[in-house]
Amino acid sequence: MTPSPPNAPRVWSSYVAIGDSFTEGMSDPDPEYDNAYIGWADRLAESLSDLAQMEHLSFRYANLAVRGRLLADVVGPQLDRALEMSPDLVSLVGGGNDLLRPGADTNALMETLEDAVIRVRQSGADVLLATPVDPQEAGLLKPLRGRHAIHTANIFTIAQRHGCYVLNLWGLPALRDWRLWADDRIHLTTEGHRRVALAALTALGHATDEEDWRSPLPPGEATTKRQELRAHAAWAREHLAPWVQRRMKGESSGDTVEPKRPNLAPMRPFDEGPGT
Repeated sequence: MTPSPPNAPRVWSSYVAIGDSFTEGMSDPDPEYDNAYIGWADRLAESLSDLAQMEHLSFRYANLAVRGRLLADVVGPQLDRALEMSPDLVSLVGGGNDLLRPGADTNALMETLEDAVIRVRQSGADVLLATPVDPQEAGLLKPLRGRHAIHTANIFTIAQRHGCYVLNLWGLPALRDWRLWADDRIHLTTEGHRRVALAALTALGHATDEEDWRSPLPPGEATTKRQELRAHAAWAREHLAPWVQRRMKGESSGDTVEPKRPNLAPMRPFDEGPGT
């Protein structure tokens, strides 16, 4: 959904991204800094900064997203902090970690998300939401497809009610290719994040080369059933088991992580490090 007319896309001067590991940018490593990530939101912010400069406007960006956060965390402390900055654009992407948990309540997630969207819209800011990716080809995660589909429908419903932009990842079949995902099968590679950033810019009403980011990767080498089973076993051992252990201990991968761009600041080239 693009509330602005397609021939008159809006140019923003301040953007705050809130969310979990997806928006933090995990598995899109910053080549200059250990344990630092770039991600789709940073890449989108760079494009928005360029557009603002073309209109002779200043541009500032903050990214408050932290891995492991549930939707209540995203629309709680993160949203409170974001609104204190009075941005004119907020990307609000959360709920993915909630959907992974047994007994996830999609109705409750919708209510929580809609309340947050209302708060942002009342502040005067525009909102960018994002749907989940369709897990149709996701192997062990495929049983979650039903709740992901419901969450996607709820996001479009909220967007329609409140005039939000939507980054429709469900409608991007290229992301079903595992080569665009890291070994953990949860986070995108650098190429995946690059494509999502362009999809987000398009969702905001700006022209992009859609063939560049929509097109699937060239066909890869075929894998045997045995290779697939070995890959599933390796993933369960290296990624699923640690996640389960953290859940049993009540721990999160983001317990000691702070937002990488905690304050609105001008964009800098990624190799100059995060804003302060």
